[in-house]
Amino acid sequence: MLAPLLLLALSSLAPVLATRPALAVDEAEVHLLWPGDAPGALGAEPKDRPRILVTHAARTPAPHAAIVICPGGGYGGLAMDHEGHAIARWASSLGITAAILDYRHRGKGYGHPHPLLDAQRALRFVREHAAEWNVAPDRIGVLGFSAGGHLASSVSVHHDDGVAEATDPIERRSSRPDFAILCYPVIAFGQKHTHLGSQRNLLGPEPTEALVLEMSSERQVTRRTPPTFLWHTSADTVVPVQNSLAFYLALREHEVPCELHVFEQGAHGLGLAEGHAAHAWPELCRRWLVTRGVLAP
Repeated sequence: MLAPLLLLALSSLAPVLATRPALAVDEAEVHLLWPGDAPGALGAEPKDRPRILVTHAARTPAPHAAIVICPGGGYGGLAMDHEGHAIARWASSLGITAAILDYRHRGKGYGHPHPLLDAQRALRFVREHAAEWNVAPDRIGVLGFSAGGHLASSVSVHHDDGVAEATDPIERRSSRPDFAILCYPVIAFGQKHTHLGSQRNLLGPEPTEALVLEMSSERQVTRRTPPTFLWHTSADTVVPVQNSLAFYLALREHEVPCELHVFEQGAHGLGLAEGHAAHAWPELCRRWLVTRGVLAP
């Protein structure tokens, strides 16, 4: 049963001394999240070593924002192009340093909690390097698409302030995003509108009720969940819009600043949605980031 669902998931898918231009994606810096074995690593191959691909925004005197990008892929693969590299180029054009997260998933042999551990580590990693990269440590967010949206929402509701006594300085840093951008996200598990492929790939074929509840992001929202921008389409038949609606209502219930845009037309997996009505979302998101103080007007 896992193979068909996996195929479905895959198919649905300090001041700076000088100024320099943003790096092209093919010049992105590659950083392993852990210098040695990652927690729970099954081996030492590239698939066992989560990493981030960092595209720096143009250097300016003032520190700028950064964002960790979580591509989708149903927790069985990664849509690294239109939900990764293309998004990094867009973020960089706004003056945001972009870190694409190449996280562990079922296609690499991993389920929960490894994707979440990788996302938490990525946020800590960017904060640890904030001064070096001229990034404002209080303007580091997360962005995700589809199952990557679930991962982004997961780190938005499952985070900590770091471990002060940790010997690894990265682990002393907070894993809480300062803002979140969720694009046609998987949110709810155990519901009629659940994307079953993502749930099964992440939690396995027979998860406990407690685990389903824990990883249903809309049921874990608190006032510490970061301000969130969401967009979806009503025509999405792979990950129904009820996922974004449920998270938005939970954010409202807990008085978390949020904004939701639902477009009538558009299939799942649009990325920047060029050529579609939903292509309005990048500009709407930019304006929201300005409103939140993440970007300058």
